[in-house]
Amino acid sequence: MSDHHDLVVPEATEEPIANPGLPEHLPRPTDVDPVAEKRAERQVATLFGLSALFAILTCVAYFAVGKYDAFLGLGASNVALGSGLGLALLSIGAGLIQWSRKLMSDHEIVEMRHPASSSEEERSEAVAAFEQGLEDSGIARRPLIRNSLLGAMGALGLPAIVFLRDLGPLPGDKLQHTVWKKGMRVVQDVDGARIRPSDMQIGQLVNAEPEVFFETNSEGEPVIEGTELLQEKAKAAVILVRMHPDDIKPWKGRENWGVDGILCFSKICTHVGCPISLWEQQTHHLLCPCHQSTFDLADNGKVIFGPAGRHLPQLPLAVDDQGYLVATSDFTEPVGPSYWERG
Repeated sequence: MSDHHDLVVPEATEEPIANPGLPEHLPRPTDVDPVAEKRAERQVATLFGLSALFAILTCVAYFAVGKYDAFLGLGASNVALGSGLGLALLSIGAGLIQWSRKLMSDHEIVEMRHPASSSEEERSEAVAAFEQGLEDSGIARRPLIRNSLLGAMGALGLPAIVFLRDLGPLPGDKLQHTVWKKGMRVVQDVDGARIRPSDMQIGQLVNAEPEVFFETNSEGEPVIEGTELLQEKAKAAVILVRMHPDDIKPWKGRENWGVDGILCFSKICTHVGCPISLWEQQTHHLLCPCHQSTFDLADNGKVIFGPAGRHLPQLPLAVDDQGYLVATSDFTEPVGPSYWERG
């Protein structure tokens, strides 16, 4: 039988890394001279004040300097805005550096790190160290620095608010109206072909638009084009569906909004505005491909599943004297996703 010996590992008593030693701590002038301390405090507050001033001047330059003026061969507006905002940020940075170098605590701290999670005792020590750091920073007992820093940070928000103006004018009531109006024909969105009720079969879906998108003036130019056309298309796109009239359950006042079982609804989902055309003929359900909102078109576009919070807006239809499908008015409610002004 062989002898067994327990392996005894001596407890480590040395630090994992030899202490290299630290040079003797030398106090800073602001640590021993109250006059130097006050002077440094005023310097930091001045830098924070300059930051607020530059932020305000940036806002002034936004309105005062022309966007097409030149300065040293560069756009004057860009130079003014960039310089003002850059100096505002530089002043805050310089003030924070000056504060930390001359006024915050100047004592070295050593922490031994281990790969395991910290114990409750170590966590308590970390909280105490954080609170000690706040105390050493002097932010509580130096109201001049604290208040000037808060003022500088608050002033930096002014340029951001002013620059929001470049996002364009507020929409006003443009989101509540489309180009649809009484007597405007409903045409296919690909070639602008006009649609008669006899052109559609029960169960069919047609992607459609108002005919004005395909119209031209006397000089052969489009009536609506460019950015305006894209904006109006985003609101006025519709779908036509045909179902058996007996399957339709119109709300009060909508009894005459369809033609022989043909109904017209906005193509824009009321959740986040995705275009919809996934049509289930048997159930009369329209499915949004983005987030699976489902609308029952036989029941006034009511939401039956998904995140959409509003029914799909319906466009009232009629037939003109030439037998083509036309709208009898604009949508009676805003189309598209819900927004801040819509209940």
